[in-house]
Amino acid sequence: MTVRLLSTVALGVALALPAGAFQLDPRFTDNDGDLIADIPSDPSEWVDPPVLVFAYTPVEDPAVYEDVWAEFLDHMSEVTGKPVQFFPVQSNAAQYEAMRAGRLHVAAINTGGNPIAVACSGFRPFTMMAREDGSFGYEMEIITYPGSGIESIEDLQGRTLAFTSETSNSGFNAPSALLESEFGMVAGEDFQAAFSGAHDNSILGVANQDYDAAAIANSVLTRMVARDVVSLDDLVTIYKSDTFPTSGYGTVYNLHPDLQEKVQEAFFSFEWEGTGLEREFGAQGETQFIPITFQEHWSVIRQINEAQGVEYTCN
Repeated sequence: MTVRLLSTVALGVALALPAGAFQLDPRFTDNDGDLIADIPSDPSEWVDPPVLVFAYTPVEDPAVYEDVWAEFLDHMSEVTGKPVQFFPVQSNAAQYEAMRAGRLHVAAINTGGNPIAVACSGFRPFTMMAREDGSFGYEMEIITYPGSGIESIEDLQGRTLAFTSETSNSGFNAPSALLESEFGMVAGEDFQAAFSGAHDNSILGVANQDYDAAAIANSVLTRMVARDVVSLDDLVTIYKSDTFPTSGYGTVYNLHPDLQEKVQEAFFSFEWEGTGLEREFGAQGETQFIPITFQEHWSVIRQINEAQGVEYTCN
């Protein structure tokens, strides 16, 4: 498989053959072998901004999340001693480019986008949301609408399946690998692919019968149902995957080490009760941030990419 992202990823990330071991852009070092960029050893390379900039992954309209994150960003400001600004990115590409260019310091990166952000933007993920018992994750679902005539994966033959973007795990990579490996179905040959740009667009597109079907993250669907944005009566699930890790939260590699430690402290000391985070993400049972590593928790995502013949090169 060859997929080019030069038209959609501003920083010039290309997914191309042949695939190999995961590796960082040459501008970064990984002396400890943990697969993420090392903090520079030269203090002159550290960034100590007057204002910290935070962006949440654009799985839906960013305007939805500015209020959701308000209390948390106030808490981060208190812990770090710096003002924190919410950056409403409109696309995954804009998020990766902003971090690579030094305009974004702390971020939540979508599941499938973590390898790009780590390899090309110097992203250092250290936490994710989890349930009270420490369990975490979401599933990819392929959904359709009642009366579509699609009752199984095989019924997608000749129909239109909406993906979100080429960098999304549940919105593109996982379903593409699944459809080809388990069902022998390839976009452009067995079904037509459309790209909605975001999970909420795909979900609403199916509910409104603009798309025959869509591959989506069920965590986004759960939150949309909880907000009465969409009704489950308008949707039918025909496939549900195994569990994947959720969005990874982290900092840019060259943020001052003291600041990186304080940002981590802000995540792990935040009290969720009564906040926008509890109201939004509590709908899917998430109540805390837990420590993670890219090397361990994103192993399955790297395996999916390798199975598709994908590697990340940063131009």
